Amino acid sequence: NCFMTIAWYGHLKFGHDWPLGKAILVSWGIALLEYCLAVPANRMGYGTFTGFQLKIIQEVITLSVFLVFAVTVLKEKLAWNYLVAFFFLGVAAFFAFAFKAPAPSA
Repeated sequence: NCFMTIAWYGHLKFGHDWPLGKAILVSWGIALLEYCLAVPANRMGYGTFTGFQLKIIQEVITLSVFLVFAVTVLKEKLAWNYLVAFFFLGVAAFFAFAFKAPAPSA
């Protein structure tokens, strides 16, 4: 998720003067690294976790990484409403994992 955050948002800080095409190509190159890690990770995790749970894990990690990136790299302020939103994401993750998931249909 660090790679994807840099791919999607790094050009806002470091490559904002690049032509759009260059920003897209550099972002794709960086994102490819994450795909090379995420696809095998999802295959290994599926079965232990449901598809829903894998996606929720990914979103919580992505937003946590982005929070750090936005504050440290983009120098954006963390407003109270963002903290409330992150709290509710934590509540959502709790509900996704606190109860037994239904078995996948065959």
